[in-house]
Amino acid sequence: MYDGRDLTELEGISPHMWTDEELAFFHHGMQQLSAYLNIQGNSRHNQILKEIERRGGLQKVDQSFS
Repeated sequence: MYDGRDLTELEGISPHMWTDEELAFFHHGMQQLSAYLNIQGNSRHNQILKEIERRGGLQKVDQSFS
């Protein structure tokens, strides 16, 4: 279960300062809602994806986000 900072707390922080768990959680959520994201949401999701790629992908992170 994700127990980290919410997106409003992370909004002013560059994704390179996020934890792997935060990247995985918000990537998963945005991926599920991608058809409904506006330009700002798509831009943020792209930043998250670039950071995940920069780190060499996501290592095994607990995927139980419920």
